[in-house]
Amino acid sequence: MAELATIARPYARAAFMYAQGAGAFKAWGDFLDAAAATVADERIRAAIGAPQRTKGAAAELLGSVLGAAGVAVDSGAKNFLALLGENRRLEALPAIATQYAELRAAAENTIDVTVVSAMALDAAQQAKLKTALGTRFKREVRLHESVDPTLLGGAVIQAGDLVIDGSLKGRLARLATQMTRD
Repeated sequence: MAELATIARPYARAAFMYAQGAGAFKAWGDFLDAAAATVADERIRAAIGAPQRTKGAAAELLGSVLGAAGVAVDSGAKNFLALLGENRRLEALPAIATQYAELRAAAENTIDVTVVSAMALDAAQQAKLKTALGTRFKREVRLHESVDPTLLGGAVIQAGDLVIDGSLKGRLARLATQMTRD
């Protein structure tokens, strides 16, 4: 949804600038991720979006839910939630968290790479893959690994918008598509 991304951009930048000034990239990333996950819950979204709930009360409710879940909600985070609530933008938290993560990764010169493989990678394979991807992207790679036995062999690598499908399942699908065209 392009409109939500546009709405989220200035808030993500503001959160990023605040976190940068406070030297709290990780803490703010954790806070925004938790807030985004909380807002994604149907019950919470219904409670904060209730017509009878004031804008300030919606932000306070979200802050208290986060606090009860063990999420650190300092004065800066409370003010951020209050600003979002006042402007009726709490529903934009997932997009804000995503854009904040992108800004943080650019500032830290890192990239998150997800590797889905048919079998778990050993330490040597992970190191080799991190080195190769680091060279390609010219960034420090944070590798996130998962296993999907339905791939049959190989792996699927995703880094941002780039997807490299080197799985046997993907190759077979491409082969089938090519054979049906001819």
